[in-house]
Amino acid sequence: MNDTPERDGAASDDDKPEPVEVLEHTENGVARITLNRPDQLNSLTAALCAAFNQALTRAATDAAVRCVVITGAGRAFCAGQDLADVDIDGENPRQIGNILENDINPIVRLMHGMDKPVVCAVNGVAAGAGANIALAGDIVLAAESARFVQAFRNVGLMPDGGGTWLLPRLAGTARALGMSLLGEPVDAATAEAWGMIWKCVPEEQFPGAVDDVCRKLAEGPTVALALAKRALAVSGNNSLEAHLQLERDFQASAATSDDYQEGVRAFLAKRKPDFNGR
Repeated sequence: MNDTPERDGAASDDDKPEPVEVLEHTENGVARITLNRPDQLNSLTAALCAAFNQALTRAATDAAVRCVVITGAGRAFCAGQDLADVDIDGENPRQIGNILENDINPIVRLMHGMDKPVVCAVNGVAAGAGANIALAGDIVLAAESARFVQAFRNVGLMPDGGGTWLLPRLAGTARALGMSLLGEPVDAATAEAWGMIWKCVPEEQFPGAVDDVCRKLAEGPTVALALAKRALAVSGNNSLEAHLQLERDFQASAATSDDYQEGVRAFLAKRKPDFNGR
């Protein structure tokens, strides 16, 4: 027993604030979500995923937000699941299936399903589920130092977090198989060449390039962008005839927006449109 009293004003360990594992900042219509465990390469824990999910939900439901950008603090985007948070030898281990269902899959569903463009700014390594969260973005920009690694095989697992759905669509089946079965890293320049991401950006230009893309999306015709995202998401499952009908209906919906009227007026007046997102 320690009989030494605490000094007046000194905080005990219990009084220390919990670290903020996900940072949020919204400005000019852009919600920036930053994974914030830099010492652990922003690897995923139950706590981080819960905060991440909440941040995405707030951004998805905030009418002031017209674009969402996800990035990582420090030198990594996200190194995937923190295996120390799995506890495979404990009496009540966190089962991988439950981690996916409760932690990771809801994040991917939110990114894919929200009616706002999601930009993933991949500032460094993106491995395992972190790679597939990155690739789930609508527009993915990667710094030259970034690497995408399907690292699951190294611990006896298969890709998850939507990886086996995303990779064949983005890079083709042969490359998806190579990445999944061999686990070799793919650098950002190769990822761009393969069509996995939108752009690989030189390191010194990366922050500005991300800001430019987010500003363009936040100032864009929000209704039309949402409809385009939805149409592209289902295009692979539709026949041409079914998709032509969907485009007809979606375009008719877009044409009822304030942004459509503003876009036409601006075009006729030869000026830049001022879209309000409605």
